[in-house]
Amino acid sequence: MTDTALAGASPDQAAPGRTKRPTSRPAAKPHGQWKVDGTAPLNANETWKQEDNGLNVRERIESVYSKHGFDSIEGTDLHGRFRWWGLYTQRKPGIDGGKTATLEPHELEDKYFMLRVRIDGGALTTEQLRVIGQISVDFARDSADLTDRQNIQLHWIRVEDVPEIWRRLESVDLSTTEACGDVPRVILGSPVAGIAKDEIIDPTPLIHELAERFIGDPELANLPRKFKTAITGHPSQDVVHEINDVALVGLVHPELGIGYDLWVGGALSTNPMLGKRLGAFVRPDQAADVWLGVTSIFRDYGYRRMRTKARLKFLLADWGPVKFRQVLEDEYLGYKLDDGPAAPKPSTPGDHIGVHEQKDGKFFIGATPLAGRLSGGQLVKLADTLEARGSQRLRTTPHQKLVVLDVPKDQVEPLVAELDALGLSARPSVFRRGTIACTGIEYCKLAIVETKVTAATAVAELERRLADLVESKQLPQALSLHINGCPNSCARIQTADIGLKGMMLPTPDGDPTPGFQVHLGGGLASDSREEAGLGRTVRGLKVTAEDLPDYVERVVRKFVADHTEGQTFAEWAFAADEGDLQ
Repeated sequence: MTDTALAGASPDQAAPGRTKRPTSRPAAKPHGQWKVDGTAPLNANETWKQEDNGLNVRERIESVYSKHGFDSIEGTDLHGRFRWWGLYTQRKPGIDGGKTATLEPHELEDKYFMLRVRIDGGALTTEQLRVIGQISVDFARDSADLTDRQNIQLHWIRVEDVPEIWRRLESVDLSTTEACGDVPRVILGSPVAGIAKDEIIDPTPLIHELAERFIGDPELANLPRKFKTAITGHPSQDVVHEINDVALVGLVHPELGIGYDLWVGGALSTNPMLGKRLGAFVRPDQAADVWLGVTSIFRDYGYRRMRTKARLKFLLADWGPVKFRQVLEDEYLGYKLDDGPAAPKPSTPGDHIGVHEQKDGKFFIGATPLAGRLSGGQLVKLADTLEARGSQRLRTTPHQKLVVLDVPKDQVEPLVAELDALGLSARPSVFRRGTIACTGIEYCKLAIVETKVTAATAVAELERRLADLVESKQLPQALSLHINGCPNSCARIQTADIGLKGMMLPTPDGDPTPGFQVHLGGGLASDSREEAGLGRTVRGLKVTAEDLPDYVERVVRKFVADHTEGQTFAEWAFAADEGDLQ
């Protein structure tokens, strides 16, 4: 039983094996669950959220802040409600990672913003891509990062330019609405929805329905914290469903036909938990109502008193899947869901890298930049290049990749070459393919270390150093390297073969240096794992940023030398002695 479960017990109850509490002791503090404790706010964050809905700040941005500049922005708008419109202040340049935890937010922040463009399902037209790229060129110093949640992030945004940016985005049906904040975040969707030959169900209509009905709805715009959704109908399970608050995974029920398997309560950060199946089969016509029911449970029963406990995973951990399903059915749906089996384990990777035939005879091409880093100019050139080769659609992916759709057969190889010239590899090395990195200290106020350059350097070094293993075909076909600038796991470090958590490490001369704690052997279904699992933390296993290529080379060579036939890197990492992983 978790601490939160004990805190919710009445004074005269005791967990098994514990001494019964005296009845004279006061009741435990409320969790701030609206349906249990009432809606009176129990902390400052909940107070300002109730005083004025975060969606309302848009009018002030347009009519006040964009006209009078950064210094005119009211505090709870700046550090709170701006997120409801995809805006965070970015880190002031020159502040080293050792000061991240000691300075106040206003001391860390610059008078510029990160702006997150919301891309539900990762679906973009070339026209939309060109608009984002030109916004980057005109207003964001040519910055552009693909995130592992299918968004594109721009930096160096001035509040004075935000209304014009919104105007341009909305002219092509894009937005930043609820891209951040205590709201339903972007809806992850299969990058090959509607075009894959082996697709079970196309989730595109469902994603559109959820976005149109519920994104920007004031009734769902004050959740306890962020709420993440993933929906796929592809057998590769390509949306990292196990680490989302709610996920729908396509499958064929042996009696009821095509529908979804329902997952709830996944999230990583500093207290990682994988989602749980509720054992329920969701018919396509039930899916929107089920999503609304799960989201509403989070709104009404989620823990609001402490921000560190205000994620759905903590409620699910206390309730368990059986109670969660019962509350969903009895209080929110008004009917019972059918029982259903789990979706079959994937047999192919979910990143869709390479050239693949679509069901209409055309082709899609999955290509990867270096750790998600691009530029606005590259996005504009990419849009032009795709159109010249007959494609007007592409998708972002949950793996910081791009998938180009609808490529005629005779245009595939010319386009692969042109993508490569743009910094997008459709036939990458195992290291480039498997490496992702968060924003890092370059822009993020929470970060401790740099990530993007570290990732690019590591990829280049490993390609050079381990060329002999590539030549001899001894290197594993897939190897994920995830680099995160702080403990919060935006780059999913606990679900990588090699996950790296940024921290400052001591040195012999007493000056701390950037480095990482190492996690080994994690992975998700979309990595073609037999079973999803969190990585192993080896006691004392830390590596400096400078020594990162040395460490990865060493551990990969040890794996190649010691693993048994058919054993994956993750399986080997969990079975190996600690000394072999150093």
